[in-house]
Amino acid sequence: MSNRIQIFDTTLRDGEQVPGCQLNREEKVEVAKELEKLGVDIIEAGFPISSPGDFASVKAIAESVIEPTVCALTRAKKEDIDAAVEALKSARRPRIHTGIGASDVHIKHKFNSTREEIIERGVWAVKYAKSFVEDVEFFAEDAGRADLPFLAKLTSEVIKAGATVVNLPDTTGYLLPNQMYDRITYLYEHVDNIHQATISMHNHNDLGLATANTIAGIQAGARQVEVTINGIGERAGNTSLEEVAMILNVHKDLGFSTGINPKYLYPTSCLVSNLMGMPVQANKAVVGANAFAHSSGIHQDGFLKHAQNYEIMNPEDVGVPSSAILLTSRSGRAALRHRLNILGFDFEKPELDKIYTRFLLMADARKMIHDEDLKELVG
Repeated sequence: MSNRIQIFDTTLRDGEQVPGCQLNREEKVEVAKELEKLGVDIIEAGFPISSPGDFASVKAIAESVIEPTVCALTRAKKEDIDAAVEALKSARRPRIHTGIGASDVHIKHKFNSTREEIIERGVWAVKYAKSFVEDVEFFAEDAGRADLPFLAKLTSEVIKAGATVVNLPDTTGYLLPNQMYDRITYLYEHVDNIHQATISMHNHNDLGLATANTIAGIQAGARQVEVTINGIGERAGNTSLEEVAMILNVHKDLGFSTGINPKYLYPTSCLVSNLMGMPVQANKAVVGANAFAHSSGIHQDGFLKHAQNYEIMNPEDVGVPSSAILLTSRSGRAALRHRLNILGFDFEKPELDKIYTRFLLMADARKMIHDEDLKELVG
């Protein structure tokens, strides 16, 4: 089994389901080109049957990118698959992503169906999609809560029907990482033909465990991960592309690799945030404003002595210009001296102590101290 992890980006499909964050066709193409530069393997461009605008966007992306596979989502319905086929006609590497619910909750309350009928409909959808494109991904929606023996049978049957990828989503973000590992391990032990397809992770973040569950799935044998820039997506969001990419980059001992060029992570994050009008939380891992910022005096002193005291990644490696020393009332003399030196001021210890006393009073009043404040402070 290869240890190369395929990066399936669904920013333009699942990510765009965030209320108020819809993009027009030109904006979607702009993001798709940035994702290509970033090095993603598959771009899920949209859900063509959902609206004329989404159909046009998928078509435009299929015409615009060269290297990535372009994927279109469908339900297990003829009209959905026909729309995807039409939208993907210009794609150099087309993929149809079709599927149906797999948990008893979905089978009963969403589809008013039976397990037997679900398998039948899933197999039909894969075969029908396969008659148009070679690359067919099947999603077993709510696989995280599905009965395992049934999920194993469904997985086996859709692989027999021609699925090249089987996506096992934790649609509700329910699972714990050890449970995810055990479920994927179970499938590898009970599905005879599982090595004929790639197993994919698509995890939601309802309990804040999407990234952890995705890594657990990789360790158990999944070789594709479905992610979004900034972790955006339905409800509490999806697995964050930048988090998975840098976990595998930092923990090289795990033995996995991706095609992601990390230096484009921050620029891509900013582009998506700006186009969607959705700010990135300041403490967001890898790309948040505070990801490489230090404000505690103890941390600042340690960082200034040796950056690796408090940073496990170089900011430049992910496209962030540099680390930042933020001056607040929690900052110490080392950080104050550092910032003053940058501004061209150099004080002996007695004078610095006096300035530091005044600095604390100013910081308590103003919260954040900027360069202009420091110039005022020293007269």
